[in-house]
Amino acid sequence: MSEQLLTTITDALDDKKGQQIEVINVTGKCSFADQIVIVTGSSSRHVKSLAGEVAIISKKSGLIPLGVEGMDAGEWVLVDLGDIIVHVMQAKIREFYQLEKIWNVEAQA
Repeated sequence: MSEQLLTTITDALDDKKGQQIEVINVTGKCSFADQIVIVTGSSSRHVKSLAGEVAIISKKSGLIPLGVEGMDAGEWVLVDLGDIIVHVMQAKIREFYQLEKIWNVEAQA
């Protein structure tokens, strides 16, 4: 179910004009997830919309999100789906935190 859900989520993010969608496999590298998805939204409204879509898709798939954080500000929204963690960020936030670099270094270790 996890792979199918991951594909459904990334397709939906692409359909909704999410930018720079990146999936990082962290299986065996951390205890809280198998996949991390990072996507950029163009504005706070777009970030909220993308994160909301992820939550809706997961619910339709029978998986209620464990948590959704950051919807108020809309700069960085984290959707926790258990095995899949989705980070929806505005470009300036994504550039500042550079999660890809952190996780890619971890994934190679």
